[in-house]
Amino acid sequence: MQDACCGISGVLRVRLPGGFDERGAFFELFRLGWLPEVFDSEVQVNCSISERNALRGLHFHRRQADLWFACSGRVRAALVDVRAGAPGFGRGEMLDLDGSRPEGLLIPPGVAHGYLALERSCIIYVVSRFYDGSDEQGIAWDDPDLGLEWGCENPILSGRDRSNPPLKSLSAPPVESGAR
Repeated sequence: MQDACCGISGVLRVRLPGGFDERGAFFELFRLGWLPEVFDSEVQVNCSISERNALRGLHFHRRQADLWFACSGRVRAALVDVRAGAPGFGRGEMLDLDGSRPEGLLIPPGVAHGYLALERSCIIYVVSRFYDGSDEQGIAWDDPDLGLEWGCENPILSGRDRSNPPLKSLSAPPVESGAR
């Protein structure tokens, strides 16, 4: 049900149970027992609808894991390992998620993440901690040291994401490698 999907430790593609028929599709998105080492009793589910060329991120958390599902549309997800001592510290990876493919993307704490909507898209994401704002930081989506190729020169950004600093400006990595 889970597969490593890139060179960043702990990032997994999660195949979803369900299927397609003549009516469309039905898939189970999340069950608490699937990833007990990540999700315990404090679970929050969010929905993000993005217009084409909207870019959200890059954000990271010290204590929170994210499990993303593209429900409709297509997005280009960017991941950067910012965990102290990680073999791939600062390494960026790009993965496309498509609402027509039933899979999720597990993003562990300390992995910066963001996405570009390649078309109008809906993302549902399950997080392992209730949001309070104290656990979130950002890095620049266009930091040249990350090597991310978004395929969009002028994305639609929030003011916060527009002003995120480059990775090298962080005084210390946010999380120890292997932290939950």
